[in-house]
Amino acid sequence: MTILEKAIPDKDLREKLSHELAVLADKQMTAQIEVNKAEAAHPSIFVSGWRPMCGWVSISALAYSTIISPILGIWLTVPEVDTSILTTLLMAMLGLGGMRSYEKTKGVSREK
Repeated sequence: MTILEKAIPDKDLREKLSHELAVLADKQMTAQIEVNKAEAAHPSIFVSGWRPMCGWVSISALAYSTIISPILGIWLTVPEVDTSILTTLLMAMLGLGGMRSYEKTKGVSREK
């Protein structure tokens, strides 16, 4: 039983509200896509380059914590990096990249 089923016993009203929620969510996603396009097209690296920077920082920190730190740890005392947040960020970015690749294979991506 979903939250809507618990909160709204009337089936017709529940379906109407569910549809309205889906439409609102779609409008929100469309608006976010437009913001993403505007950011990506911006000439300043500080606006359009923040996503690649997040990827490079995440990869660098993960490389440090999994490869560099253990090797340097043989001779030196090196600080540890909490990679839980970075892993979450990287997985989200990779998921978006996977969706983009899927779009390209299905021929629905928009090329400039």
